[in-house]
Amino acid sequence: MNAGPRLTTGKLRPGDRVAVLSPSDGAPAAFPHIHERGLRRLRDELGLVPVEYPTTRAAHATPAQRAADLMAAFADPRIGAILATVGGDDQITVLPHLDPDVARADPKPFVGFSDNTNLLIWLWRIGVIGYHGGSTMMHLGRPGRSHPVSLTSLRAALMDGGDLRLWAPDEFGEDEANWADPAAPGREPPMQPHPGWTWHHPTTTVTAPTWGGNLEIVHWNLAADRWIGPVEDYRGCILILETSEERPSADEVFRMLRNMGERGLLRQFSALIMGLARASSFGAVPAEQRRAYRAGQRAAVLRALADYHPTMMAVFDVDIGHTDPQFVVPYGGSMTVDGPARTITAHYGGGPVSGDTV
Repeated sequence: MNAGPRLTTGKLRPGDRVAVLSPSDGAPAAFPHIHERGLRRLRDELGLVPVEYPTTRAAHATPAQRAADLMAAFADPRIGAILATVGGDDQITVLPHLDPDVARADPKPFVGFSDNTNLLIWLWRIGVIGYHGGSTMMHLGRPGRSHPVSLTSLRAALMDGGDLRLWAPDEFGEDEANWADPAAPGREPPMQPHPGWTWHHPTTTVTAPTWGGNLEIVHWNLAADRWIGPVEDYRGCILILETSEERPSADEVFRMLRNMGERGLLRQFSALIMGLARASSFGAVPAEQRRAYRAGQRAAVLRALADYHPTMMAVFDVDIGHTDPQFVVPYGGSMTVDGPARTITAHYGGGPVSGDTV
């Protein structure tokens, strides 16, 4: 049994209030029309009541101010969940201002990804389950409509509970809309055929709590050495990783994983779920270069596994990253990776279980 989160959270009902916060970038200040669309879909498609805080639309809120809003949302018994508007690049500076006792006293689901990996790492460390994925501006504020895959998993995480077997959709997108373009809100984002999942050593079945998130943010936290526990705390867990729109090179990905390996962390995990890598932005990269980028990243990950965890089961190109659509998956809650059956199942209805390998 590992030392992962044990404080579970309840499910929401239509009419419940949810905090919508900007713990990283204050993008709602620059793009209020995208922010408003996300809030509207929270109300119309999920039946939830969004509640904003002083820094939700603040362009230059300090880390202490953003932390104060987070703590206020956790402390308010009327708030049932906390959703991030978008990511950013400085949330690690917010963490020192947080009070673990406040979050533990009323654990409630936090939903976010990218720079919000910082908060997910912090919550995992203090024993509270969260959800990796989703942002009100990126996914609920998506042009045209909310993608059914993203919406289905968000509803499962916050409201329905139960189990959801993930799947590779027929198509995906990685060229986001220009939020400053007044015509963009009505256009569906460009999509392309999905490459499908690639399995490595699919010989075991693992049900275990998850940990990880955006690889760059995980690496920053390892460098700061503030909210990463002893490596033994992660024994048996399922590692979920994905890379950002900054598109780190294959060499960078290998080096980050090598550092995890040298720390003794990489070998603790029972399986790896690697997100479909985003390889372009605003259509700037030709299709062949995109395929080469994803192939190079997969090779870099396999090289690191060969050096530090050669028997580790891994599955690549799962929609848990910076591409569209995106599954919202448990963070600290449990998932099942079934290699022989080639399936991944997210468990939303309870706390994590032991990290045993069958």
